[in-house]
Amino acid sequence: MAGASLDINLTLANAAEVDAAFRKLQATLHDLTPVFQDIGEAMLNVTRERFNTQTAPDGTPWKPLSPAYALVKKPNPDKILTLYGRLRGTLTYQAGPKEVRIGTPLIYGATHQFGRGAIPARPFLGLSQSDEQELLDILNDHLSRALGG
Repeated sequence: MAGASLDINLTLANAAEVDAAFRKLQATLHDLTPVFQDIGEAMLNVTRERFNTQTAPDGTPWKPLSPAYALVKKPNPDKILTLYGRLRGTLTYQAGPKEVRIGTPLIYGATHQFGRGAIPARPFLGLSQSDEQELLDILNDHLSRALGG
């Protein structure tokens, strides 16, 4: 994806529990694509919800619009990162046997995710603590099914 994306793979997991669950699951299953598809769907849902709550993955509110831009923004004047909804509408994921990539192909997605010049960072991609728990739940469900539970 050319814009902004978040890779979730076996080496990116920052929680020991997630890493351990991935290792067990990988040993049990040959192809983790179904797991990563479920993770991709879950992450799409939480990322899209961030556009409604206008908050970063850590729960902090996005920086407000600049006063000059707020004066001229006609469509969706009260919604940050939403002019016509294109950025939110292009969020997608790609799942494979060893990872899932969540993001947007829009180049300006990176500008909004990381900030640039006069445009402050307004992160929409990332994992919150509750997202990490949801990923653990997905992994546990798949592991349980794989082990016949």
